Amino acid sequence: MRLLKVATCNLNQWAMDFDCNMKNVKESIAEAKAAGAVIRLGPELEITGYGCEDHFLELDTVAHAWECLKELLLGDWTDGILCSFGMPIIKGSERYNCQVLCMNRKIIMIRPKMWLANDGNYRELRWFTAWKQKNQLDDFQLPTEISEAVSQKTVPFGYGYIQFLDTAVAAEVCEELFAPLPPHAELALNGVEVFMNASGSHHQLRKLDVRLRAFIGATYYRGGVYMYSNHQGCDGGRLYYDGCSCVIVNGDMVAQGSQFSLKDVEVVIAEIDLDAVASYRGSISSFQEQASAKPKVPSVAAPYNLCQSFHLRMCLSGPLKIKYHSPEEEIALGPGCWLWDYLRRSGASGFLLPLSGGADSSSVAAIVGCMCQLVVKEIANGDERVKADAIRIGQYADGLYPTDSKEFAKRIFYTVYMGSENSSEATRSRAKLLADEIGAWHLDVCIDGVVSALLSLFENLTGKRPRYKIDGGSSAENLGLQNIQARIRMVLAFMLASLLPWVHNKSGFYLVLGSSNVDEGLRGYLTKYDCSSADINPIGSISKQDLRSFLRWAANHLGFSSLAEVEAAPPTAELEPIRSNYSQLDEVDMGMTYEELSVYGRMRKIFRAGPVSMFQNLCYRWGTKLTPAEVAEKVKHFFKYYSINRHKMTVLTPSYHAESYSPEDNRFDLRQFLYNVRWPFQFRKIDELVQKLDGDKIVMKESTASTSDGGGMGVVAAGSGDPKAGV
Repeated sequence: MRLLKVATCNLNQWAMDFDCNMKNVKESIAEAKAAGAVIRLGPELEITGYGCEDHFLELDTVAHAWECLKELLLGDWTDGILCSFGMPIIKGSERYNCQVLCMNRKIIMIRPKMWLANDGNYRELRWFTAWKQKNQLDDFQLPTEISEAVSQKTVPFGYGYIQFLDTAVAAEVCEELFAPLPPHAELALNGVEVFMNASGSHHQLRKLDVRLRAFIGATYYRGGVYMYSNHQGCDGGRLYYDGCSCVIVNGDMVAQGSQFSLKDVEVVIAEIDLDAVASYRGSISSFQEQASAKPKVPSVAAPYNLCQSFHLRMCLSGPLKIKYHSPEEEIALGPGCWLWDYLRRSGASGFLLPLSGGADSSSVAAIVGCMCQLVVKEIANGDERVKADAIRIGQYADGLYPTDSKEFAKRIFYTVYMGSENSSEATRSRAKLLADEIGAWHLDVCIDGVVSALLSLFENLTGKRPRYKIDGGSSAENLGLQNIQARIRMVLAFMLASLLPWVHNKSGFYLVLGSSNVDEGLRGYLTKYDCSSADINPIGSISKQDLRSFLRWAANHLGFSSLAEVEAAPPTAELEPIRSNYSQLDEVDMGMTYEELSVYGRMRKIFRAGPVSMFQNLCYRWGTKLTPAEVAEKVKHFFKYYSINRHKMTVLTPSYHAESYSPEDNRFDLRQFLYNVRWPFQFRKIDELVQKLDGDKIVMKESTASTSDGGGMGVVAAGSGDPKAGV
């Protein structure tokens, strides 16, 4: 037997905070060595943090990464253990995203990334060059300061693997796993048994299974040990990296880390028999045949043994059942952990949320409540870092710390119901009840006086006073009156967030939380600079349908039972007067349902459908209940209002990324914001298709009638000589 103990990890790094990152790196190495591991894998670009973005273009960032690596090499961190560190490196005039493989205070080789992530949220080609030389390893001249410190002038640089005395190990970096021709396939044929994948993968609802299937498939068909390491947490932007570092052996999960956690460091250990890999590969005939004719991959010899022979002091890791969270749990845990990272790193003293009693703001409140529960639970589990952050943020007296989530929420979470003459008693009472269940400090304020003052100012200025549509006003008056209320709430929210700590003799400030969902952003069903404008928004990339499912789940699993009543209520903005014969409803205002909005969003973004393609696809999808003309009207209605309101995405509050059809304008969904909202060419094409489909239906009806009457030539006659015209 060749027994091997390996360690991979989740690290909560912070872009450009080298001290924070080095502390986590060192702690993970110390834990790995204490467990007896001889390989330690960290996440992609772990020394700098993955989300440095244009800071990668600064020479300082690369220089600081080398300084950190020098510190690791001069200490005993790499003694007796192969460590893979992620950092940017400049070779010649090109900048590469690299894994630096080190052992016994030496750099064994540097492996640059060959296939860069450059879609969705990823822009690696903006900062890095892909390594394209596959058939040789270059000699890389180390920076003078590093060379002198470690007594190495050059190291192998490029695509290859390390051949130890008893096994072969190689790096595969994040996106490379998902390439059409992934490196691990060729490396496996060359005898590599251990693959190390350093990654920077962010959370997206229902995405984890896709990632895990790729790991499993990599070793199920070829055999091998696949180690995966990922960031975990908010490293300074909209993304939450969702950990789940793991080890796969011959297609079986043998070790799995958490997907969501408040911990800064989580080390995952696996104990493996590499002879099981050799035996597995020997049983696959096609593998043997292809290996005999393999293209040769360059290698670097390392004069060390990594494996131990048979003994009973090691307990081999067996197959595990993969742990998945439900989408509702993902909504609670992902944004909850993201909010905690943002709060503790921003210097803020808490959150303030305009709580309307509706589904969206109640979802945000529940997520903050979940965050408070996670903090108290982690403290109870002995996490001193979480405890220290909670004491500082909650401003506890010496010797005290959070032991109850409601008490902690009272210290760091303000909610405010900003009612008007258009608000109902139902939403007011729901907001108060939910705040009490969470433990938030709740305020109830009426904004009618401020609205009236602004309307009086407008009347003095113009001589006119606007009226609601239901009272005889125009659409412009109706919209203007709604916008006044919405924008007053935004101003009041920021005022309270900055001054309430002072009122309660606390230091610091509060972060204002937004609560618009992804569907409202897509349709533009929000007021520019209303309560959707905030410091951050934990649900801005989550659909209304998913949020309603989350509310039902949270009512039972988080202890906030009032959420059941919130979920059951019809969505309404409560910006227009309530009358016996009229009540404002979101879906009526929008002219489409939230379910339809999710369909439009997925078609537009995920399936890259323009107006014509969307119409054609929805004719198949909705053809049993809608005519082509009705489908056409729905598609036109969506694209009209999507394009009218696209400009609102340019000022959208930074939101947690969770949904693949997010319209977020900053980096994920890059499109213009000034459109010809009539879409004349595209809509004309749709109209032509509708006319053609209607004509085909007439032909089919006539053909059917002719056939029923025994007219054998009916089909040909109806189709003007074309025997397939009726099909």
